[in-house]
Amino acid sequence: MMGWYHDGMGWGGWIVMTLAMVAFWALVVFAVLTLFRTERPGESTPDRRDPMQILDERFARGEIDEDEYRARSSVLRASVH
Repeated sequence: MMGWYHDGMGWGGWIVMTLAMVAFWALVVFAVLTLFRTERPGESTPDRRDPMQILDERFARGEIDEDEYRARSSVLRASVH
């Protein structure tokens, strides 16, 4: 049984073993990233709101006064047309 491998595996065996090891570690990294990613499909898509809606909400919450609301809304309406 001393010469079971006939002087080693040869180049073909080393190449296959190297590719198998790279594939194994790539699979491990992919699995870890998939398990621990924070962004899930469909959850993090931001709502694309109209700038006028945002301005209306800020005015309704009292963050801006009426003069600022009118000034900003006129600028927004002018930039649309």
